[in-house]
Amino acid sequence: MRVEDEASARSAFFSTRPISRDNLVPEDPALGLVAFSSPFDPEPSLRIEDGRVVELDGTPEADFDILDEFIARHGIDLAVAEEAMALETVEFARMIVDPAVPRREVTRLAGGMTPAKIAATLALLTPVEILQSMQKMRVRRTPSIQAHVTNRVDHPLLIAADAAAAVALGFRELETTVPVLRDAPSNALALLIGGQVAAVGALTQCSVEERTELELGLRGLTTYAETVSVYGTEQIFVDGDDTPWSKAFLASCYASRGLKMRFTSGSGAEVLMGASEGKSMLYLEARCIAVTRAAGAQGVQNGGIDGVNVTASVPDGMREVIAENLCVMLHDLESCTGNDTLMSASDIRRTAHTFPLLLAGTDFLFSGFGSIPAYDNAFGPSNMNAEDLDDYLVVQRDWGFEGGLRWCDDSELLPVRRRAAEACRAVFEELGLAEFTDEDVDACVRAHGSLDVPVLPADLPGTASERIMEGGITAVEAVRALAELGYEVEAERVLEMIRQRLLGDILQTSAILDEDLNVLSSLTDPNDYAGPGTGYRMSPARRTEVARVRQVWSASDLAAEQALSEGCIDLTETGPAPRGERPDEVVVGLSPAFAEEIWGALNGMTVAEVLRQVLAGVEEEGLEARLVRVLRSIDLGYIGWTAAQLSGSRVSVGLQAKGTALIHRADLPPLANLELFSIAPRVTAELYRGLGRNAARYAKGLAPEPLLLPESSEPLGPRYHARVVQLVAIERRLTRDAAPVELEASWPS
Repeated sequence: MRVEDEASARSAFFSTRPISRDNLVPEDPALGLVAFSSPFDPEPSLRIEDGRVVELDGTPEADFDILDEFIARHGIDLAVAEEAMALETVEFARMIVDPAVPRREVTRLAGGMTPAKIAATLALLTPVEILQSMQKMRVRRTPSIQAHVTNRVDHPLLIAADAAAAVALGFRELETTVPVLRDAPSNALALLIGGQVAAVGALTQCSVEERTELELGLRGLTTYAETVSVYGTEQIFVDGDDTPWSKAFLASCYASRGLKMRFTSGSGAEVLMGASEGKSMLYLEARCIAVTRAAGAQGVQNGGIDGVNVTASVPDGMREVIAENLCVMLHDLESCTGNDTLMSASDIRRTAHTFPLLLAGTDFLFSGFGSIPAYDNAFGPSNMNAEDLDDYLVVQRDWGFEGGLRWCDDSELLPVRRRAAEACRAVFEELGLAEFTDEDVDACVRAHGSLDVPVLPADLPGTASERIMEGGITAVEAVRALAELGYEVEAERVLEMIRQRLLGDILQTSAILDEDLNVLSSLTDPNDYAGPGTGYRMSPARRTEVARVRQVWSASDLAAEQALSEGCIDLTETGPAPRGERPDEVVVGLSPAFAEEIWGALNGMTVAEVLRQVLAGVEEEGLEARLVRVLRSIDLGYIGWTAAQLSGSRVSVGLQAKGTALIHRADLPPLANLELFSIAPRVTAELYRGLGRNAARYAKGLAPEPLLLPESSEPLGPRYHARVVQLVAIERRLTRDAAPVELEASWPS
């Protein structure tokens, strides 16, 4: 067999990569596997007679399906339709992107356009143009973020504790769901209580079957809803025993009780259900959004959602996902962008899905960041989960975008988790729903997820839920129980969420409540982006908050670390360092801060141990070592070269306090060397000893085999370079224009 007939090692390697687990497909318009511009998409058209739409995107009135009929009667602004439809598609596309064209002018024209016209326009935009447009077109000036708060076993105390932690981190909407439908009321109550512990005003919902979800809202156990699904073809509506009119009626039910509500759609759904009619994913989603606007809902959760893996499988799929988010904004609706479904096995690919939205900013950057571990996410793993929280916070810091979150350490999180778990326990016991032990509370306070808590009786959440529903328990009963049991602050905050529904301000488009109960919406916080220097900008206080993350390593942290090893060796100056005459000596040159202010190297060893190993290696070869401190420079090459000039053998070892080391010889230029350990974190005690041995062998005129650092793919720069800057600053501060000095070393017992 020829070598060419065998798989290469690189091909075999590629097959093991996570991206190989993703299933990609070629475009197939007949199956709806096409992101933009299917040959089966209709041409944009609109004909109006006597104030009535009689043709919509090539379909005459007599052939309207239920979506056409609903959009024609309720979804087209006839006052602007003629002007809007007459615009060249490319002209409208440029208006969307251009910061100088006011947002309100774009939404005015979009209101008179048909789904096919909108889809054709968005198909012209590149990814960067879509992001530029989103920065201008999102409804609310201030981006926000939503969390998933669920667990595998519907543990009420864990839901409450996780909800409190999520709000402390900055999430302003919390969404739960259930592995078991009958547990929904228990989860909703726990989320409501926990969500008001760290700060007031976070909106909560329980995503379940629509009748149950509405009843939970009517009882005050939730404050918003978003799982009211609409679809882009008639067949899917029929399969679901629904119509656009029934969805509109449901939307009015929520609104009549002061409950914020948005519809859910998203490309890929119709393909998954086998009824795409061969249309492109974007065109079908444009129909969904037109139905949403016509029904009077204030926003849309879309961007792939449950069908994102289908959308992601076709060419241009991820561009389509952000295009459908922009489509929502064009209709002047709140955009709750996807990211709530893990769309790839590849970390690079799933990050590429999310990152553009973070830079552009949307009303809600996630329709569910899994604030809990992926295994506890009852919706299925989100595109980002608790495992990714630190990464997200650092990326937010790196790029200076408003990601909505802040870092909290245990001293901040554990108290609110405990308060939430204890408040939830108190309410459940006071209302006769369930009882919990102190061990249950303690475990939920410190848990990462449900695998870290004692097993509850399997029927506890279900039994508690039945008692809530059969006992007619509402948010008012929760308020009373909280107040009577000493949780006055939480009682007032839950009561405030009821008041907010009566006020109705959260029904404004894209409304959220900030932590001071200010309503941020299209009315009170309209997006005013019009180019550089306009729109949302972080305040100095917020920027400082974003800059604070777990991984920050300050000068005080460095000082504390160095103090742990201080005094590990005594180096005493004995006078100016003379040039040696003995051919059997190796001079070891030390940097200015070595055992002066720097006591620990980057590899975790003390400088005392580093030096001990080098000296031991020299002695093993029967040579003597002499110590000098080089004061004029911190450069390792210069330190080693200076030491070599003073060495009787003309060979030296140079050591920086951070742990880098080399072997030098006097006849070489300062920046040359015989051997170099430039990556201090990888140098072991054995390698330092070997370096001493080789230096002695060079001094004896031998040609030893050079030592190599162990191979590793670990990226050491991100881990150590900021610390190196601080160490180098100390070395630089201790330099002075002085000749080298000789040292004597002693190791404290």
